[in-house]
Amino acid sequence: MHEDFHERLEQIAIDLRKGEPSPAPTIREFLSWIDAKRRGYWIVYALRKGLTTYGLVTEPDFESAYIDSPIVFKLASHASEPEPPQEEGAPEEGPSLHDTYQDPTYRVSKLQAANHTPESVKPDDLLETALTKMLTNDFSQLPVMTNERDVKGMITLSGIGTRLALAKPIGPVRDFMDSHVEVYATASLFDVINVIAEHDHVLVRGADRVISGIVTSSDLSLQFRQLTEPFLLLGEIENHVRRLIGERFGTAELQAARDPDDPDRIVESVADLTFGEYIRLLQNSERWAKLGLAIDRKIVITQLDRVREIRNDVMHFDPDGIPDEDLETLRDFSHFLQKLQTMGAT
Repeated sequence: MHEDFHERLEQIAIDLRKGEPSPAPTIREFLSWIDAKRRGYWIVYALRKGLTTYGLVTEPDFESAYIDSPIVFKLASHASEPEPPQEEGAPEEGPSLHDTYQDPTYRVSKLQAANHTPESVKPDDLLETALTKMLTNDFSQLPVMTNERDVKGMITLSGIGTRLALAKPIGPVRDFMDSHVEVYATASLFDVINVIAEHDHVLVRGADRVISGIVTSSDLSLQFRQLTEPFLLLGEIENHVRRLIGERFGTAELQAARDPDDPDRIVESVADLTFGEYIRLLQNSERWAKLGLAIDRKIVITQLDRVREIRNDVMHFDPDGIPDEDLETLRDFSHFLQKLQTMGAT
């Protein structure tokens, strides 16, 4: 663990005990204290273990809130004086995995849209005010609110159109609004999918009762694309690699590529190999020659190894997704393999 990370947490604990205010980094900045970008399992483990060591918690919890939300540090209710970090090589004690668990629930609060205060109109605003806000921002709906906590309803383009088609006279926003649907930011995203599908949108209410955002069907579609695209690309890449290897190698050659730490596993076809074993198989120049490809083996192997590293991250499922550069690597390599197939190489 980084020394400066421990020094920061220790100083924060000392300052809080003196009654001094907490710093308020964003979760993204907090992750950077250990040179991390995302909240994977082991990152959460390390951060929570550090917090536990110094008797600290964050509010909101750094794991369940949106990654660019600010957090503050507080003394844990059971906290005593913080224990200094152990010297390198000393046996580890303290929090167990159970104490530093990763919340498995994908909460609404992690969505960007749930953390962007929505535009709104007041009940007595003119209809043209609402329409102008919707059309200039490409919104299909607006909450009708008297303040940041009090929601009176929703006004939607479809609702306006229906009322005008029925020759309803133009009046204030209150005459055109429908009832609204809201969920708490702590709700499981999967529990509210059907609600969003039915109503096309939900308002999100935070723990402080403030409306923190609005999540629409479009937001949901984008979020699931971000989560599923890496899995789909990796599946496509692996299928292309298996097709490339095909039946060009005998059983003995396939078994030679098997992980030496797993010598008893049966390998009879390319389907029995892991991604790392594809690389081990093709690293050999003589075996590479069997593919009959006039492309640089070292470059392809380097890219395959990078895909393997990304695959390991994706398969551990990081709720914050993968970095844009990693996603672009998967897209580019998948496109490369598609080209090979088009040219008849597979």
